[in-house]
Amino acid sequence: MPPPPPNSRNTKPNTPPTDYQKIAAQWAKAKRIKEAEDSKKNFAKTSNADEARRATLERNRKSAFEYRCSWTVGFWIWLLCMHVIGIVLFTSGFLLTRLVLDERSICAAPPIEPLITWEGSGSIDGGCWHPKTFNKAVIVIIDALRYDFTVPVKNETKAEVYHNAFPFLYESAVQSPNNAFLLPFIADPPTSTLQRLKGLTTGTLPTFIDLGSNFAGTAIEEDNILMQLREHGKRIVHLGDDTWTSLFPDYFQPNLSRAYDSFNVWDLHTVDNGVLEHIFPLMNPDKSGEWDITIGHLLGVDHAGHRYGPNHPAMTAKLEQMDTFIRQLTESIDQDTLLVVMGDHGMDGKGDHGGESDDEVEAALWMYSKQPVFGRTQADFATPPATAKIRPVNQIDLVPTLALLLGIPIPYNNLGRPIEEAFAGLKGDAWDRLAAASSVTSAGIKRYQASYFKARGLQQGSAPGSPASLWEKAEEIVNQSPKSPQWAVLYAAYTAYQEETLKICKDLWARFNVPNMILGITVMALGVVVLLLYVSRDEDEDFAVLDDVELDFAEKTLELQGIAADADVASYKTLTKSLVKSGVLSGLAIGLVSLAAVVATGSEWLWAGAATAIGSMISVTITLLSSGGKSFLNLLPGNFWGWLSVIFAASQSIGFAANSYTIWEDSISLFFLATFGITSAMAAVRRPSVHERTLGIYHSLLFVVLSRVASFSKLCREEQMPYCKSTYYASATSSTSAPWQLVVPFVVFLALPSIVKSYLQISRSYEGLAPMWIGYAFRGALFLSAGYWTLDAASNNNWLTSISETTFKTIHVSIAQVVLALALIAGSTAFLWAPPCISILTTSANSRRAQVTVLGYGNANGARYLLLPVNIVCACILLSKPMGGGAVAIMLWQVLALAEILEINGLAAETIGPVTLALLGNYHYFKTGHQATLSSIQWDAAFVPLLTIRYPWSPLFVALNHFAGQILATVALPLLVLWKTSPKRKGVLESVSRALGVFVVYYAVQSLATMAWAGHLRRHLMLYRVFSPRFMMAAAVLLIVDVVGIAVALLGVRTNVLAVSEVFGYAD
Repeated sequence: MPPPPPNSRNTKPNTPPTDYQKIAAQWAKAKRIKEAEDSKKNFAKTSNADEARRATLERNRKSAFEYRCSWTVGFWIWLLCMHVIGIVLFTSGFLLTRLVLDERSICAAPPIEPLITWEGSGSIDGGCWHPKTFNKAVIVIIDALRYDFTVPVKNETKAEVYHNAFPFLYESAVQSPNNAFLLPFIADPPTSTLQRLKGLTTGTLPTFIDLGSNFAGTAIEEDNILMQLREHGKRIVHLGDDTWTSLFPDYFQPNLSRAYDSFNVWDLHTVDNGVLEHIFPLMNPDKSGEWDITIGHLLGVDHAGHRYGPNHPAMTAKLEQMDTFIRQLTESIDQDTLLVVMGDHGMDGKGDHGGESDDEVEAALWMYSKQPVFGRTQADFATPPATAKIRPVNQIDLVPTLALLLGIPIPYNNLGRPIEEAFAGLKGDAWDRLAAASSVTSAGIKRYQASYFKARGLQQGSAPGSPASLWEKAEEIVNQSPKSPQWAVLYAAYTAYQEETLKICKDLWARFNVPNMILGITVMALGVVVLLLYVSRDEDEDFAVLDDVELDFAEKTLELQGIAADADVASYKTLTKSLVKSGVLSGLAIGLVSLAAVVATGSEWLWAGAATAIGSMISVTITLLSSGGKSFLNLLPGNFWGWLSVIFAASQSIGFAANSYTIWEDSISLFFLATFGITSAMAAVRRPSVHERTLGIYHSLLFVVLSRVASFSKLCREEQMPYCKSTYYASATSSTSAPWQLVVPFVVFLALPSIVKSYLQISRSYEGLAPMWIGYAFRGALFLSAGYWTLDAASNNNWLTSISETTFKTIHVSIAQVVLALALIAGSTAFLWAPPCISILTTSANSRRAQVTVLGYGNANGARYLLLPVNIVCACILLSKPMGGGAVAIMLWQVLALAEILEINGLAAETIGPVTLALLGNYHYFKTGHQATLSSIQWDAAFVPLLTIRYPWSPLFVALNHFAGQILATVALPLLVLWKTSPKRKGVLESVSRALGVFVVYYAVQSLATMAWAGHLRRHLMLYRVFSPRFMMAAAVLLIVDVVGIAVALLGVRTNVLAVSEVFGYAD
């Protein structure tokens, strides 16, 4: 058979490949490698370009977010300024004012010719306006010496702890009536030491604002008794309370005087021991020529009251110390020295003061002389009054009494009258001296009244019964028998004139500046309107509920491709910018014009501020209605929850018109909170799933139960008695906690971190920093707080007598500083730098595909932000007493329950959440041991972490204690918006700002209502006891909420969004 042809397809070559074939194979392989490398390079270039575009997108979104944040903060700062202007305007017209006159009394120019003659008249040696009785005086002020502290109680079964501890004043007045007398010494409210010292030295009534030539400080520039003493060559020594040195700078002998810090209410002994140490050497004969007047101001009794209350062994010990001190002092003075012992005010049942209750205004006055000079006009006056309601004298009466006894002129502005016992003579029948003293005092009052009316442009009345007609009657008595008038009748006539003049002056200084009050109310009302329009919503305004991953991906894709989103979608991002520009520009323009008008016309400068605020807010309102897309129709609630919010805010505001409603506000707040809890439980019944229904009902009922549990912490105000029982302290007459109350901080230490953990575990958010911070740092700080209050109780009750009080205080302060460092310094640092509370979990169902789960993703915003309220809670628990710390812990639990209720019922975007939170803040204000009274301020909070006063820290700690409820509510507000929201939630900043608007509206409405009712009821009997303190509380709360909302809540949200977005990217 012949061989097959060479080109046959079936022929298989038996020879090796040729060189050509090898080269072709190598080329094909190299080509494939080249193509693969080119493909990788092209892919890398594409990936790098995409990453660069994404990075640019994130930078642009971050920059836009920071830009929006700045304008939002700017809007709230503008609103804060509007609130400040409104409050200042109303306050300037509401708080009483007095014009300070610059005139001085002169020794050689008495206001009237004296009725009697004496040797050396018209001179400092013989007596300027009246015969001098003493050359020297020792004036001892025992701060807060209440009158009943000095009256013995024979029946021991009816005696309180403080009774019979200071009997010397009473006993000496009974045993030596010509050498001593004891009288109730009634202070004019406000019963603060600063205002009391003004009255005790000038003889004028206290007011909240004194208008005069000196606005630089607190120094008293008007004529006063110390000024008269100094101008007439008297050397004055001061020992004790340093308030005197600020009121009377450069008055005291520098080498002999000693001033001590007056604000440390924890310190019962330093000031008193200092006074005792330095006063007795001055009484020695070799030192008597170095001084003429010695003033000793002791604070131990006052501080014992603030720290422990009057019914405490510490008060007994202090009063016994004062009794021994005064006994020794009476023995050490000479025949020519007057000894005066007095209280500047009293104290209420808890040991506090500042208001106008009987216990706060009823102080004691005791005068003593080794030479018999005093007398009684009636025999039964020899025994001191059994109560302060019998034969009291006004504190301003001390000024003319001291001036005439020491032979110096009575200060020009004096309204007091001579104390009868000091001029009645040994037998009580020296009517000529009484009439003479009363005559020159009355003439001085008449001269001052004429000058004051002239300076104010007022006309004096001359109707029957007026001061003018009473003066004429007194003059008629003198003219009927110039040489020997009817002295007793004349004395009675001058006394009637003095009493009526004092009444007229009280009415005169109680005149209100109604136009300023109306302007203040107008500004506040416009502020409420602006806020209501700002928080109102249209039906198509849905940014607050957008949380769509697919939409976010689509928007990012468009932005990466350079296609901008529709401008209408982002309109909410530019609203605050438009509002700030409108408000600031219009405010500046109107402010400059109104300021020029004020300068040209000489009008009140506050009116320029009013015009600026009103014009600015009208401009913002127009902007909201036009470019903002708002409408007044949007203000009407659209559902049940909106109407419930209105009812809560409006009913409280209306209720402030009644003093009984204001007095029982704490109980009424509990009713509102229970109402919300019950209605939310009913709403939860309608949820679609059994799980949601169960949780909704559970959290709602829990909210109600916790409100009821918190109600067991109660501090009663005087007007609530006897229908209220205080439980905040050991008793109604104590300022310390009961031993059993120490259980509360330890329960908080054990339970609260676990409660917070349980709420985070619901959304699987107990990840990241949360376990370490809440499980260890937070729990450790709570343990230290519990230890702090245990040591405080041990110190108060003398459980560890082997440890000195100084050592106790050092340990106290060290523990407190560690807690505050953890809560505020380490806590703030952790919040600033912490990543989201998430964990990445990777699982693999098979070898080909892995599944990645982000634990905590659904609550990434809320879980991380929760760290901020937790830090604030930690600080507030430390600064509050045990019961108050328990109330703060319950409030945090209620806030978490409220966040769950809103999320389950779909109410996160409704107004009811912020309104309920605001109501909760007010409720816990009362549960942390406070009332709308000045006396409920817990000044000792300033010394929890400090040994002495340090500015600005001491006021800050007092504010954290006093307004813990409202501050915590403000800080926790964003939690209601952020709770259980993912990182892709849009409009977070704007949603929080809107919720803050609803929240602030509640407090602004309360401030507006208390303003309006206080102004309307300005002649009401309970104005300064009920309505005025509630207005001041509402104004202070509004400003604090504004400041905390800006500095903590909004900036906290900014930090939170930046931290979450660094991991997941910016949602908008």
